Parts: sequence; structure tokens; C-alpha cells
Amino acid sequence: MDFHGNYPGLLDAVKEKLSVSGSCHDFDHTLRVMNNAEILLKYYPQADRETVMLAALLHDIARPEEEAGRGKCCHAELGAQAVPGLLAAYCFPAKLAQAVSAAVRTHRFRDKNEPESLEADIVFDADKLDSLGAVGIGRAFLFAGRENARLHNLPEEALAADAYSKEDTAYREYLVKLQYLPRRMRTSAGRKLAVARAAFMADFFEQLDQEVYHPANLPDL
Repeated sequence: MDFHGNYPGLLDAVKEKLSVSGSCHDFDHTLRVMNNAEILLKYYPQADRETVMLAALLHDIARPEEEAGRGKCCHAELGAQAVPGLLAAYCFPAKLAQAVSAAVRTHRFRDKNEPESLEADIVFDADKLDSLGAVGIGRAFLFAGRENARLHNLPEEALAADAYSKEDTAYREYLVKLQYLPRRMRTSAGRKLAVARAAFMADFFEQLDQEVYHPANLPDL
């Protein structure tokens, strides 16, 4: 698609910025979110494609700052503040930058800011889809491994745990966030995709629980 600015230069800048981000929110994650956005745009041709794709590209632009502060600042808010200047530097119009900034500000699950446009809804859903299914499982374990967390734990251990702790396992992420994503999706197409991916995750963690804590209940060979 044609962009109203220097898109190749912006893409390179984002790739460079995210090169220091953790593997859960690196440039590969951004590319997957952009692919998810492309899928959702097929169901909503009335949405402004340029706004969606730029917001998907920039949604985690402030992740390195949040990771450096171990969650003490909000990457969505910081990213939204950075978007106008960043897009201006690459010759994108100010009106477009405002719409992109709004979508970046409201893409976060653990935030009270609700998306206020179809474009922002699509970006929100595209990001959440990358937290579900096989990719979501992989990302949850990448984060847990980075924090030196346990492979698995009991529900009561996981739910009582602090973030960034030994008990902050992939299972904890599933219990406190990932299992609830389908009901939070903003578009009907995103919700249908999320339901299928969440079911896969539920089956996975049930199997993991059986293997770790109830091996006697596994099927006989």
C-alpha cells in the first residue's frame, strides 16, 4: 500500500528501536501484529488502512522504556506521546499522526483507556491475538524464562505471586490475563479468532498440569 510519508525509513527506525526489547515484544512481535491487522482489515474494509498499519507498527515503540523500568511506566502512553514527533520526522501528516497516536494509547489490555475508533479496535485485537494460541504459549514461556520463573506451578501459587517473581510463570500469565482475552476483543472477527486460539491454550495448560502434578492420571499406553 502507499503511505503518506517515508515508510521504509520509519520501518527501519522501529526495527532498530526494538532491537533492545525483550523477545516477547521484539520486532518479530510487531511484524506478527501487523500480519494480524492485515487479516482483520479484510473483514473491515471501511477502516482506514494506513492508520491501522502505522499504529500496529508503532504500538510497542516505547516497550524498551517500560522494560527498563520493569513495568513502572506505561509503554502505551509513552508510545502515544512519541508518535506525533516520530511520524513528523518521517514526513507523515499531523492529522494521520493523531489517529495513530490514539490507537497506540488504547491498545493495552491492562489499561482503562478504551479504543474509540474502528482502527483502534483492530489494533487492539491484532495485538491480543499474538498473545493467544501456540504463539501466545511460546511468548508466555519466553517471558517466564527471562525472569527465571518456574516451568509450572499450582493455581494458588500462581495467583498469589508477584509480577517478575519466581512464581510469575507462563501459567500465571494465562490465569490472570490470557484466558480472559476473547471476551475483551473489540471486533467480532477478532473474537472468533481469539476463542479458537484460547481453546488451544486451555488444552495445553491442562496437559501440562497433568504431566507435572498428576502423571498417574495420564492415559495408559
